[in-house]
Amino acid sequence: MDDVCEFSLILPAYNEEAVIAQAVSEADASLRRLRFSYEVIVVDDGSNDETATIVAQAMRTQPCVRLVRHERNRGYGAALRTGFAAARGKRIAFTDADCQFDLDDLAQLLPLTRTHPIAVGYRVERKDPWLRKFYSRGYNLLAKVLLGTTVRDIDCALKVFRREALEQILPTTNGFFVNTEMLTRARQRGLAIAEVGVRHRRRQSGDSKVSVSDIPRVLNALLPFWWTQVLFAGR
Repeated sequence: MDDVCEFSLILPAYNEEAVIAQAVSEADASLRRLRFSYEVIVVDDGSNDETATIVAQAMRTQPCVRLVRHERNRGYGAALRTGFAAARGKRIAFTDADCQFDLDDLAQLLPLTRTHPIAVGYRVERKDPWLRKFYSRGYNLLAKVLLGTTVRDIDCALKVFRREALEQILPTTNGFFVNTEMLTRARQRGLAIAEVGVRHRRRQSGDSKVSVSDIPRVLNALLPFWWTQVLFAGR
């Protein structure tokens, strides 16, 4: 692999023109404070606004930033998969491009990957609306019962992987089921997962890409996955 670096951060983005400049700037600043080589890969998932243009402008003054584009919107999981394929880091992380996470918390997650192949955050004092938190608690319980996941906050979008661990659990889903799929595969392969609380912030600008309408789609992915990959895995 050419130009290997210590750390890659993936930012999947879809129509995030209102916040993407802040997201890139905060990522660059937080990683610079860690004092090792890094890259920030923005995967523009077929945006029809100025997201890609703003990232291209940031690249002129922030050489660590890279832009990868989908011609059409393919979904959150597909964007992550593209970012993982482009990453050159020995450690690879992802977070959302909505600025709801304080990326200085990567300083807590990264040391955990010395002893664990995967380190994940769980949101402390989560700032989402109560209904979204209610659905999230129910989904975490369902994933624990059906899939055997043990993490507190399966969809927390601040996760770090050793490269060799990530290569064993690359996702196939294109949608928001991606976190559940990857962490279930990690459990099945005996990959230890470390957890730490991370700060969560309210979205200041732009619109959330997750809504109640996504629940049926996630369940439509979860139940066949449980049936074929967990309940009757290997048969």
